Amino acid sequence: MNPYLEGPFAPVKEEVTAYDLPVSGRIPPELNGRLLRNGPNPLNIEDPVAHHWMLGEGMIHGLRLRDGRAEWYRNRWVRSADVTDRLGEPRRPGRTGDVDPAMDFAANTHVIRHAGRTLALVEGGPLPYELDDELGTVGPYDFGGTLDGAFTAHTKLDPVNGELHAVTYFPLWDHVRHVVIDGTGTAIRTTRVPVPDAPMMHDFALTERYVVLIDQPVTFSMELVQAGEAVPYLWNEAHQARVGLVPRDRGDGGGVRWVDIEPCYVAHTLNAYDEGSSVVLDLVRYPRMDVRTNTAEPAVLERWTIDPQAGKVGRRTIDDRPQEFPRVNEGLLSRRHRYGYAAVIGEMNEVAMPPVDGPLPDEAFDNALIKHDYDRDVAEVHRFGRGATVGEGVFAAVGAGEDDGYVLAYVHDPDRGAADLVILSARDFTGEPVARIHLPVRVPLGFHGSWLPDL
Repeated sequence: MNPYLEGPFAPVKEEVTAYDLPVSGRIPPELNGRLLRNGPNPLNIEDPVAHHWMLGEGMIHGLRLRDGRAEWYRNRWVRSADVTDRLGEPRRPGRTGDVDPAMDFAANTHVIRHAGRTLALVEGGPLPYELDDELGTVGPYDFGGTLDGAFTAHTKLDPVNGELHAVTYFPLWDHVRHVVIDGTGTAIRTTRVPVPDAPMMHDFALTERYVVLIDQPVTFSMELVQAGEAVPYLWNEAHQARVGLVPRDRGDGGGVRWVDIEPCYVAHTLNAYDEGSSVVLDLVRYPRMDVRTNTAEPAVLERWTIDPQAGKVGRRTIDDRPQEFPRVNEGLLSRRHRYGYAAVIGEMNEVAMPPVDGPLPDEAFDNALIKHDYDRDVAEVHRFGRGATVGEGVFAAVGAGEDDGYVLAYVHDPDRGAADLVILSARDFTGEPVARIHLPVRVPLGFHGSWLPDL
């Protein structure tokens, strides 16, 4: 059997709506908004053995908080053309692909809000899908016809000027694109940066001066396409790994400074900022990755200091415990931060990575969220216990200070066989949860999400 179809990864079969959920503890009344999370939840599985986790149709899980109450929980599939056909529903209006008219996918990786629209995201070609406030699918979204090509799963919002940044790739391009979207939802600039071998760039980083590209040796293979591989990317020893600094004040792709690094794979960055003439970049680093089987050597949290003048990248291990899904208070995105958060699962090498020879039993998942204090070089760990699988922790800011807020995460309760939304105080991270909101169903381990406060 496929490990991504069992245990904490097993997809749910139904869409559920529940109101006025029970709560242990007290929901902070200042938390008014929605916590949304996206992840693969295959609707139909023709070949369980060959199924690849990254290709499951996206399902959004959402919880609405208002005035100290958990008003509702919903889970909804993203209605791509194929999903609506299989559900026997009418297709949503709008284009289904900007690179290829036939390209359409139920975006399964992230969910954000920009310019008043809620968008489900995926990378590599398909368009985002717009959702309404109750997680219904509006249709594919191309930023009012201004998007030039593919989009990304990981955007970066500049908290000062309100611009949304994306680094996009497509397997048939000889470049990647830096796309800037203004506060109205219009793509105002697209910069093409030449790169060889069509590498997978799942994430990037942003500083006040630079867009930080991570060009790594996981590259597209037409041979794998012809062989019928579902994810045609391979570890390419001949591809030089490097970091690129793209000046934000230029829109022509010029002035890019590349610095070679040792081969590695970076799925997610935590944050980056300028420090003098250098760039500080915090990220999770894998020595090697096979995306076809979702297997990797253990990942560690590192800090890179990129010196473009010397052409060097200094590396320092911040924490060698296996962890993934790093997050930061997004009010500090592209600026200096003190704190960062990540998810830890026992001795697993990534939140989303069981061994390929079969699933681990539930009791093997010793889950935790971890808070890093970069100024003091210490970490605090909030453990949830055996079988209590936890995904990404999302920071919800409620004040001006970096630590003024809460960390929200969906946590599986093995005693109930369902999920809780756990609210932790960022200032008392190892203390008892401020609240546990008891959902009526499981929330499978998935990918990324956002706290969308009421405007």
